[in-house]
Amino acid sequence: MTTDTDLLQRFLFEGAGVRGEFVRLGSSFRALLDKHDYPPAIARQLGKALASVSLLSATIKLEGSLILQVQGDGPMHTLVAQADSQGGVRGLARWQGEVTHHNATLAELAGRGHIVMTVDADGSERYQGIVELHEESLAETLREYFLRSEQLPTRIWLASQDDLAAGLLLQKLPEGLGPEASWEHLVTLSDTITGGELLELPFSDLLNRLYHQETVRLFDAEPVAFRCSCSREKIERVLLGLGRQEVDSILEEVGEIRADCEFCLGKYRFDRVDVAALFADAMPPSGRQ
Repeated sequence: MTTDTDLLQRFLFEGAGVRGEFVRLGSSFRALLDKHDYPPAIARQLGKALASVSLLSATIKLEGSLILQVQGDGPMHTLVAQADSQGGVRGLARWQGEVTHHNATLAELAGRGHIVMTVDADGSERYQGIVELHEESLAETLREYFLRSEQLPTRIWLASQDDLAAGLLLQKLPEGLGPEASWEHLVTLSDTITGGELLELPFSDLLNRLYHQETVRLFDAEPVAFRCSCSREKIERVLLGLGRQEVDSILEEVGEIRADCEFCLGKYRFDRVDVAALFADAMPPSGRQ
């Protein structure tokens, strides 16, 4: 029976200079799938992307979010996954035509293109890195991304099936905290993991299966949940930024203002009365009669 769902578990290999993370998404992934009719192959890639950003965002000691975006010339031309520092995840994919091959790889679905990794930290400059899509899987492409970006050596193992997604991450800590042989040894052990084990084994069994001879320190598990950042208040701020004249022009042309969220399918509508009230509330007290 699958356990440890919608949790992110951090752990540390004592004396090896390597940290690890495990995440498994259940209801948080289902909440996303329930809102969209994704072909199975695309749903699998979206699950892997969500697991990836959950793992990677947990390595960043900043408030904000991490966004992974895949752009390609294949049937699945866009895939976006986002995780924030509070354990919220969301994502979407866009495709064209029929996708009938259930086990299609990322390369087969996305074709030629690139992956963009964006760290959007509150109060800090946005960081963005890009790597070409030239590997078969997301895990392999991310491995290449970390090699090219000269960041800390990082390896990720991913699995997704039906309404479950899971991932395992190992990351080498800064130099001087552990020998290179320890990193290579732990990566070799982790390479024996199967997709079924990632998705089904309780975390304690998974840890024992892979690292029973290692000294591992566990930290408290952290919850992960589907969470969309859209809100009516955010749309209102956009309208106020456009200004009353521009908003009135849109109303004159189409009768109402519509804003739909592609992530959660939330729908926001503003008619003339809504707009009048919005700008009246935003008017400084001295400007009111």
